[in-house]
Amino acid sequence: MTLGDSTAAGLGDPVPGGGWRGFPVLLAGALGARLVNPAVTGARMADVRRDQLPVALAAEPDVAVVFVGMNDTLRSDFDSVRLGADLAATVTALRAAGAHVLLMRYHDHTRVFPLPAPLRRALWRRVVALNLAIDAVVAGLDDGIGVLDLDVLPGGYERAAWAVDRLHPSELGHRILAAGLVVLLADAGFAVPGEVSLQCGGGRKVTALHRAAWLVFRGVPWLVRRGRDLGPVIFQGLAGELRAGLGRA
Repeated sequence: MTLGDSTAAGLGDPVPGGGWRGFPVLLAGALGARLVNPAVTGARMADVRRDQLPVALAAEPDVAVVFVGMNDTLRSDFDSVRLGADLAATVTALRAAGAHVLLMRYHDHTRVFPLPAPLRRALWRRVVALNLAIDAVVAGLDDGIGVLDLDVLPGGYERAAWAVDRLHPSELGHRILAAGLVVLLADAGFAVPGEVSLQCGGGRKVTALHRAAWLVFRGVPWLVRRGRDLGPVIFQGLAGELRAGLGRA
């Protein structure tokens, strides 16, 4: 069972003929398990609790991977307290239903996706707050939960691990994620009859033309939208830095 956003939906790992594969399919294959995946592009923490959790509970999963939160950091109404409450409710409900839950601690995405300095600082502060909220939820549960720390995942910051957009994992990146989750499940006592190879295969080849087209038609417009949405946050951060500088003077 996978709940979450576009990464959980497999974006970045295209397959011939259209559609996406991603780490959930690779993980399910290694486990020999049936996959239920209501994850959708653009989902935020509240969306998972409201829309995807009921689907997950109805499926009665043994394992539930929750991969969501980065979309929250990219919105001007980011609220780490509300986010933490939604995550806690989701994890508590999954655990009560008997599922072993796997969460992510997030990486510094500004090391992957180049951004203007003010936007980079604003995003990193959000990621830190997101991780603190996740840590608080994990600290409240003694067992039945595992955490994959993307910041220290081997190969996670390599360019080849990221798709054309540098927002989603590439096929290799999805394989790295699936392999990391397999280790967590094996450590928790789950039988893993298969394996996740880091050798890419079965996906659709991404060409230089794909990369150029994404930059022109998707990348620049995305950066403009996010810059507009986070504008107030950036200005607040700059004002705070200016006040701190004047205080040291």
